[in-house]
Amino acid sequence: MRPHAGAAVSRRRFLSLSAGGAVAGAAALSGCAMRVSSAVGGSGETVTVMAKADDISPELIKQAQKDIGVKINTVLYSTSKLIAMMTNGNPPDLVRGVGAVDAPYYAARGVMEDLDPYFAKSSVLRPADLDPVNDLWRYDGRTQGKGPRYGMAKDFSQDSMFWYNTALFDQADVDYPPELDPVTYEEWLDKAKRLTRRKNGQTTVFGGSYNGVLTPSLLASLTVAAGGNLFTDDYSRVDFTTPEARKALGWYIDYCRTKVGPSIIQPDPNTWDGPTFQANRLAMSNSGYWLGGLINADKKLAPLSRLAPAPYFEGGRRVSPCQAGTGFWIPSKSHHKDAAWRVFEWFFGEAPAKERASGGWGIPTLESLRPLMPAQEDYQKRVLAVQEAELRHYSVIAFTPYATADSLLALFNQIAPAAMNGDMSVDTLAGRLNSAMNDQLKRGKGQVG
Repeated sequence: MRPHAGAAVSRRRFLSLSAGGAVAGAAALSGCAMRVSSAVGGSGETVTVMAKADDISPELIKQAQKDIGVKINTVLYSTSKLIAMMTNGNPPDLVRGVGAVDAPYYAARGVMEDLDPYFAKSSVLRPADLDPVNDLWRYDGRTQGKGPRYGMAKDFSQDSMFWYNTALFDQADVDYPPELDPVTYEEWLDKAKRLTRRKNGQTTVFGGSYNGVLTPSLLASLTVAAGGNLFTDDYSRVDFTTPEARKALGWYIDYCRTKVGPSIIQPDPNTWDGPTFQANRLAMSNSGYWLGGLINADKKLAPLSRLAPAPYFEGGRRVSPCQAGTGFWIPSKSHHKDAAWRVFEWFFGEAPAKERASGGWGIPTLESLRPLMPAQEDYQKRVLAVQEAELRHYSVIAFTPYATADSLLALFNQIAPAAMNGDMSVDTLAGRLNSAMNDQLKRGKGQVG
């Protein structure tokens, strides 16, 4: 059962946070009129924001003081630090989170403030203007995507889409994917094999990357695309042995085994797709629209780069989810909730949001900001047409509240390499993943109650 907003949070619930995660382990402003909040104060107060280094720059901190009169102190994001601050009764006032996987986990433990009353009064973040991706930050005590809002995404991508480099396709004499019709996952992998280039035992061009944001959320998305659900109805267990989950797992292991792209057994030295794609060493990048921020800045690469719809499995569902939805939430024990909300409004709906939208680093999470998305060049218009058509296939793919994605990722990374290297069958892997992950989920469910 979900504790009501503001309920006392027991030591047991705080300890359950660490048990599930820390142990195992986001221009052209004139196009839209600026709305300014009049519902909540906060001017003159100081707000502590727990974020990663690139979430809020020193320049934004100065801008916040100037625009809304709130001083921002930052604390570098750390799960263990967050738990310590909350346990000591001095939590941050805003915390960064990945809505797709963090929202149900923290909401189930009763440590997030229900923001519905704030949204209802806001003239900046109007509920009718919220993109459906923000439903990742809703949780009704049982299912993600329903119930109160506990946070908001700053921007988003449909993370099963992929970019491709037309020059590398031309060099390999491989047909481009259709602009608006998806290829199957099998076709995607076949193209990746044909696009891969090796010399003297070294990969010089990866045919494609397809690792999602985190492997557990990728596998959950792939399973839904195959027509099933990785989790049981109450999200207390995984089952990789169902036909749909087995198909999803088998496809991903095949991707890793063939070494057409980066994986835990063939890591990219750059650690992420951006520099490799920019260096013309990656033909297809499973990064979604947000990679356009980097691509648009490279005037040689941009005209060669195209965005394609999320693939699908024959006989499955066409789905195009968001696996991240990174944003912020307010702890229920924050001492400066109104000031935190004012920063929240400003960051998600005022100048910073408009600047992000115009840069192409993700789709705005307010529908009113969509006109700011880059569309000056012909290649940008092409990308935008593909992205706009893909939005109709978005849906929330709910994640378990009983374990962090990082904790499940750690278990996957311990067990799966043997299958990726051909030393274990996919069926054996499925059974071992079930055993390890379900033990973790059982502990998490016991801690939540």
